Amino acid sequence: MMSCVLGFETTAAIASSFPVSSVTKTTSTNTHSTLLHCPTRPLTFTSSSSSSSSRTILNGSSSTRLASIRCFSVLTPELKTTLDKVVTSHKVVLFMKGTKDFPQCGFSNTVVQILRSFNVPFETINILENEILRQGLKQYSNWPTFPQLYIEGEFFGGCDITVEAYKNGQLQEILEKAMCS
Repeated sequence: MMSCVLGFETTAAIASSFPVSSVTKTTSTNTHSTLLHCPTRPLTFTSSSSSSSSRTILNGSSSTRLASIRCFSVLTPELKTTLDKVVTSHKVVLFMKGTKDFPQCGFSNTVVQILRSFNVPFETINILENEILRQGLKQYSNWPTFPQLYIEGEFFGGCDITVEAYKNGQLQEILEKAMCS
């Protein structure tokens, strides 16, 4: 599920063009923001708005004014090809915040420690070094958070899934199979 923050109120045109499952409005003194959950369209939306007087109806029904938007995908064909090569170049690849020697996130550190406990070789990619990589990887895996673990070129999961698979023995089986192939 991809969440897109828009700098304007929801319009009927946006709601009818995208499978919007929920819309919320946050208003501060001069700022209006709308959060759209677009589960089947991992797109980034950009726009600008100068009017601060309009209303937003939940679930994309209607709005009192229209706005134009540009939609673009961060996951270009070139980035997809690069990610395909990276995730298949090693049996275990972890996209994380920081490095395996210096994790910069507790969730990333947890997955590193789990992988180290199995004594399997794994490569890490620091997603904090490249914003395009970070956003593109969310679309590539259809997973919104990090870390992201890939085993034999397939997305395995994030921290919670890895911890659960570690506890129930599934991760050990999968890693043993991967190391033998």
